[in-house]
Amino acid sequence: MKLKLILVALVIAVSSCGGNDKKEVKKEAPVKEVVKEVVKETAKVNPMDDKGVGPITNITLGDIDESLVAKGKEIFKAKCTACHKIKKRYIGPALKGVTQRQSPEWIMNMILNPEKMIVENKTAKELLKEFSAPMANQHLTQDEARAVLEYFRTKN
Repeated sequence: MKLKLILVALVIAVSSCGGNDKKEVKKEAPVKEVVKEVVKETAKVNPMDDKGVGPITNITLGDIDESLVAKGKEIFKAKCTACHKIKKRYIGPALKGVTQRQSPEWIMNMILNPEKMIVENKTAKELLKEFSAPMANQHLTQDEARAVLEYFRTKN
């Protein structure tokens, strides 16, 4: 009888050793929540609705101002051509048609505030990944950036 009790105690002790056979149950998000998140992340945002990050929140454009275009062309030649060309990709993207791809506010904010844009704006981050060179801050004034934008409006 003593031997049986020792055997039973031994079997219980051995079977209780070896860890916990319970599997950890991982709670997952409901399928609807996951689908909503994926749709939210992949939804295309109209780039013309993206104003960027910076001081420019709204611009109303009228007819092309030729004097502003001339000023913008000179600023572009002096400050931007080391990295940008109008018709071809260079260190930065080609700028032909940029006003069809980005909102005027985004363009000016990228010119005026490139450091913050590449940190906080999705499109600017994607451009940095694609071109591997951050936009250099040329320290233009808002009036100068507006002139460059006017020049870009003639390059579609």
